[in-house]
Amino acid sequence: LPTSNALMDITPRPPVVFTRGEGAYLWDSQGRRYLDFVQGWAVNALGHAPPVIAQALAEQAQALITPSPAYYNGPSLALANTLAQSSCFDRVFFTNSGAEAVEGAIKLARRYGEFHKDGAYEIITFDGAFHGRTLATMSASGKAAFAPLFEPKVPGFPKARLNDLESVEALIGARTIAIMLEPIQGEAGVWPATPTFLKELRQLTRQHGLLLIVDEIQTGIGRTGKLFDYEHATITPDIMALGKGIGGGVPLGALLATEAVSCFRHGDQGGTYNGNPLMCAVGKAVVDTVAAPAFLAHVTAKGETLETALNALAGKHALGATRGRGLLIALDLGREIAPAVVERALQNGLLINAPRADALRFMPALNVTPAEIEDGIALLDRVLSEL
Repeated sequence: LPTSNALMDITPRPPVVFTRGEGAYLWDSQGRRYLDFVQGWAVNALGHAPPVIAQALAEQAQALITPSPAYYNGPSLALANTLAQSSCFDRVFFTNSGAEAVEGAIKLARRYGEFHKDGAYEIITFDGAFHGRTLATMSASGKAAFAPLFEPKVPGFPKARLNDLESVEALIGARTIAIMLEPIQGEAGVWPATPTFLKELRQLTRQHGLLLIVDEIQTGIGRTGKLFDYEHATITPDIMALGKGIGGGVPLGALLATEAVSCFRHGDQGGTYNGNPLMCAVGKAVVDTVAAPAFLAHVTAKGETLETALNALAGKHALGATRGRGLLIALDLGREIAPAVVERALQNGLLINAPRADALRFMPALNVTPAEIEDGIALLDRVLSEL
């Protein structure tokens, strides 16, 4: 295999090169198999190399890859209509990533403020939030590690505290146009916004004539047992950003908005590959699969199975509690051993993620089986016993 010297060194990586994947499993260049409970950071909604995606790619690649975003194409129209019909939104703009979708949400909110609220541009976000790695989305994020990077930041993102309505109210002023949050803060360690808090935010934004933006890059497309997580709180946001799971492993994101908020003028927004039929054909196949009621019921059931098993493991090893919804679950370890657990788990053939030094995050494929969950828990049990 080629060396890694030509790649920019941007993150520590273990000396493993993956060459093949199937469902819940990955194989490295030495032929060793790993049970994958990371799945590209909640990206592979249907696991590795699912036939439905392979078929969509192959068929679309032979028909039309991209005609340019200056023209309509069938797969983008089909996927846009499916998303609109399955949500509370009316309009869709496709992107190549979740960060680009959030960037579009920021632009749309500021454009709305220009047209409808005397140029208001501030978007209240939250401590601990993660919205992406562009300059604007890093500025909107509340990740402490981002604070000293790439100054000066993009202004206009005051930070409130999750599940603290008073901290939000204190930041609202004449320049405020929107409030943006993840229904579950994934990168911060899987911290959910409560349904009550989301309802209160919706009421607060309406009271002040503000927009409510949900970043569902990690929670959207079935990850928490509903097609979109905002459905758990029975609210209707104004804008939503999607990414990760919508492509099932290919680069695809989407910005969704209600008709009343969709105020971009021609030339305000665009992108060379945005809405290309190759990626949209995959997105349509993924969304059609996940949106089936029986599939979403499976996600809820397997999430409960995983959470129950993790709680039992926590009791056995004197760990902390679980948190999250569906198949986005964190286990609080109660002490800062998560990196060591992740490293030892890799050695034992299990891929898990540590968003914090004291917590593990589990993001298996949405079609994970009970047997695979059982195997993963057994491997983790062995690792915790060794440590």
